[in-house]
Amino acid sequence: MFLALSKASGRGGGGVYFDCQVTVLLHPMFECERTSKMQSAGSGIKSVPSAHSVDETVGRLKTILETRGVALFALVDHSGEAVKVGMKMPPTKLLIFGNPAAGTPLMVAAPSIAIDLPLKILVAEDAAGRVSLSWNDPAWLQSRHGFPADLLPNIAVVEALATKAGT
Repeated sequence: MFLALSKASGRGGGGVYFDCQVTVLLHPMFECERTSKMQSAGSGIKSVPSAHSVDETVGRLKTILETRGVALFALVDHSGEAVKVGMKMPPTKLLIFGNPAAGTPLMVAAPSIAIDLPLKILVAEDAAGRVSLSWNDPAWLQSRHGFPADLLPNIAVVEALATKAGT
């Protein structure tokens, strides 16, 4: 049985905006196929290219975080974990980081943002070997969670961090 949603654009419950095309295949194993432009204007994801490999980019980003006194809470090696279960994927790593002095006021003002904090930057290589850094757009997070505009600078640094690590 197929459930297909064609191009949909609008406002979903809870103030969440969506703009995607989804095809779901219901199968005994509940396999799902999702087709979407992940970095379309409404996705809330921003990206910049990196001039370095995934590992070099991650190393650069770790150094930048350390010099700015930003805590690196976790480094998730998605591709490394895939290898452990006999699967293969291009190099893909997720850095989870933040500064409680910056994030806590956001969570006090809009508790739901805790689902999107700490901040994250995904460093991934695509099938053509290009490396990019991706993150949640702070303006999209503000729209999603409704925190006051004066708190936006608390998380807006993520773009500068990604851009610096990729150059």
